[in-house]
Amino acid sequence: MFLHVISAEYLEDYKIAVSFNNGRRGVADLSGALKGLVFEPLKDKSVFSSFVVDEELETIVWPNGADLAPEYIYFQAFKDDPELQSQFRKWGYVDNHESHTDIKASEVLKNSNKKTTEGFF
Repeated sequence: MFLHVISAEYLEDYKIAVSFNNGRRGVADLSGALKGLVFEPLKDKSVFSSFVVDEELETIVWPNGADLAPEYIYFQAFKDDPELQSQFRKWGYVDNHESHTDIKASEVLKNSNKKTTEGFF
């Protein structure tokens, strides 16, 4: 089974309440992902809040075509959960020398629209 977003609701600023197909729900602060040409327009909160859950991509997408890997959203929602740190290292979002709050932006873009949940379920 691959990880995917089943529902999402805008809260405030760059925070989204999100539910995943594994039954977990959390709040993801996506402010750290708003870098690069495709994500720059999302700094406008009215644009950021206009996302939808794309059933085909199984993640959130914005009208300008921007999307984020479900694993990255999951990481942002649960990055403080000590039980998930090993999985986050496998996904490349943290390594043994980084704190759990460090983000590898290149991995976010590289993994967008990829199924990278091997070994998760």
